[in-house]
Amino acid sequence: MPVYTPPLRDMQFVMHEVFNAVDELKACPNHADIDADTINAVLEEGGKFAAEVTFPLNISGDEEGCVLDKATHEVKAPKGFKEAYAQYVEGGWPALSCDPEFGGQGLPLIVNQCLYEMLNSANQAWTMYPGLSHGAYECLHAHGSPEQKQLYLPKLTSGEWTGTMCLTEPHCGTDLGLLRTKAEPQADGTYKLTGQKIFISAGEHDLAENILHLVLARLPDAPVGSKGISLFLVPKYKVKADGSIGERNGIHCGGLEHKMGIHGNATAQMVLDGAVGTLVGEPNKGLPAMFVMMNAARLGVGNQSLGLTEVAYQNALVYAKDRIQMRSLSGVKAKDKPADPIIVHPDVRKMLLTAKAYAEGGRALLMFCTLLLEKELHHPDEKVRKDSADLAALLTPIAKAFLTDNGFEATNHCMQVFGGHGYIKEWGMEQYVRDARINMIYEGTNTVQSLDLLGRKVLGNNGATLKKFGKLVAALVEEEGVNEKMAEFINPLGYLGEQMTKFTTEIGFKGLQNPDEVGAAAVPYLRVAGHLVFAYFFARMAQAALRAIDGGSTDPFYTAKLQTARFYFAKLFPETATLMRLARSGSKVLMDTDLALA
Repeated sequence: MPVYTPPLRDMQFVMHEVFNAVDELKACPNHADIDADTINAVLEEGGKFAAEVTFPLNISGDEEGCVLDKATHEVKAPKGFKEAYAQYVEGGWPALSCDPEFGGQGLPLIVNQCLYEMLNSANQAWTMYPGLSHGAYECLHAHGSPEQKQLYLPKLTSGEWTGTMCLTEPHCGTDLGLLRTKAEPQADGTYKLTGQKIFISAGEHDLAENILHLVLARLPDAPVGSKGISLFLVPKYKVKADGSIGERNGIHCGGLEHKMGIHGNATAQMVLDGAVGTLVGEPNKGLPAMFVMMNAARLGVGNQSLGLTEVAYQNALVYAKDRIQMRSLSGVKAKDKPADPIIVHPDVRKMLLTAKAYAEGGRALLMFCTLLLEKELHHPDEKVRKDSADLAALLTPIAKAFLTDNGFEATNHCMQVFGGHGYIKEWGMEQYVRDARINMIYEGTNTVQSLDLLGRKVLGNNGATLKKFGKLVAALVEEEGVNEKMAEFINPLGYLGEQMTKFTTEIGFKGLQNPDEVGAAAVPYLRVAGHLVFAYFFARMAQAALRAIDGGSTDPFYTAKLQTARFYFAKLFPETATLMRLARSGSKVLMDTDLALA
């Protein structure tokens, strides 16, 4: 059976020693009283909930899956899921970082981020039920009317009700401009929606008494394409003016998808047949409102893969220390045993360290993103808010695509450590691989994220936002450039930082002549950008570790951190050279292939 220990020590290191998060947060008036002890205590309890309540349901939930009653259209989640969710609500966990005006605890987003990493490690399928509700909360908090906020936000905050986002339709995936769901205005100011949505995570379940669906649809006079999309709030059960639940609405689950992984989460086909909804935001401006939820979901998906990477690594490490096979190439290590534990073999260590490095780099990136979002929303300085928003927008597609690509590679490596035992169900490793695979696909495929990064976030403003991140890199290089102890971390970071400008400019000029050049370069470009970001964070983590050691600490944690950073720069970071060559190889060998693809 798998094991899981919440990585609290590493979370505390990144939060307090690398980012000085408490000081950053105190600059925001809403967090003026926050302190490290409070954050640490909350996360310790959150780790217990993840490890003791949801983790034991992961394998059983995968084996059992969800069941649809075709007569009633009701879905039952796997055994124990509903009870675990009730404990989650009772513990106040849904309200952790929500606005106190609507019953929230008002804790920083970074606390919620760490909680959800642990929940994803414990049970990704279960975590998707409350996880999507946070996106719905953020969307309504930003764009809902005063009446919608008062009626719905307290229930989302408490966790009594959950939320979904209904975008995709059978004939269109990412291209939402093709969607056909219709919304007809009614005399009472509501709308009746008719259409079908597919791949709706947590679209129907028995964990909460009501489900709030955020649905994209078209008004009768809407312009064609994505400029004619509006956003509507459609509850499973209609809600009366006093907040109580009324009759069943005209939205139901028509079927459940049979999937490769995340079996414990209900991926629903939702049918809208005259479902009553209310408009969120302005007519024909549904996409900007929905993007609040979509961006939250993209960071959330990166967090899913971070969670899986961490738990897969932990289990592979335990197995590698216990499993004996062959002798070390450099001589016998376990003289009292007939063979050495497989952790003595270089390639096994490479696989373990790959997962460890990708987990630690991903953790730093996502914590940094949540600090940016906090400052974007609450910092008193307008320039800080603007810079934070720009950097968060730049890093979001990297957080989604780079972390999920890495997560799939890492879970595969960790399964490989188990050899044949990794391929059978009882060890739990093959489930991590299956669950990780969806993360590269939903919430915008990783190719879509790459096009968003290169086409919109970088070339769209002539590299202005990329230069903002470049200034962070340059400042660290200048700060530590003469420190010999930091040279092995700073030199490669500085070199790639200098190359990135030329590399980006080159791709941009080629794209002006032929837009397919951007499409051909986008995926390797994002991985190069991902490594630039990881290199920056690993250099900062190495900096913090060295300072602790120089200050007299003998905690082996810091030496371990330096060893992981050295591995990252030696074995993973050099991928950037190949990636840049791939990006520069152009589109001709891809597009001039009609005969090859006939």
